Amino acid sequence: MYQETITPPQGADQPVIEAGRFILRPLRKSDAGLIAKYTADRRVAEGTRAIPHPLPPGATESFITRAMSPKRTEDVWAMDGSAQGLAEVLGIVSLTRIEEDQSEVGFWVGPGFWNAGFASEAVQALVAANPHHSRTLFAEVFQDNPGSARVLTNAGFAYLGDAESWSLARNAHVPTWTYLRKMG
Repeated sequence: MYQETITPPQGADQPVIEAGRFILRPLRKSDAGLIAKYTADRRVAEGTRAIPHPLPPGATESFITRAMSPKRTEDVWAMDGSAQGLAEVLGIVSLTRIEEDQSEVGFWVGPGFWNAGFASEAVQALVAANPHHSRTLFAEVFQDNPGSARVLTNAGFAYLGDAESWSLARNAHVPTWTYLRKMG
């Protein structure tokens, strides 16, 4: 069901990944408006470690510039449903290199698309493609977001333990659940 497209867009080394109702594609500058709109929502920002609330001017553009940099340590994909009559950006999924064979998965979906299975499709497609060729994938979710925990368990992640992470939007340490996925 999930297939990796081999041709990288615009010379990038980041693949486009088929994900059912949408594709995962590298970010582009034209994504700034929708990303800013979604991440300006307090609920989206508070579901992440790194998105501030309120969103300062230029934050989205800086994020996209970092995501497009050849020196990046994080690969970021837009969930693009435009070919299926959906929004050009439904949300974001990312892989951050921790070590050579380990990466961390992150994701969020715009509020208008919650509870539609988009996060599950994106994470499952990313796991199936395994573009970092990781032996182990990690992820964490805030404990007040059980829906995101289900996304991970549906993608084959196993609960590893409790921890805490700083949330920029909440300006506080927040209890998390940590998950791990061994990649055969």
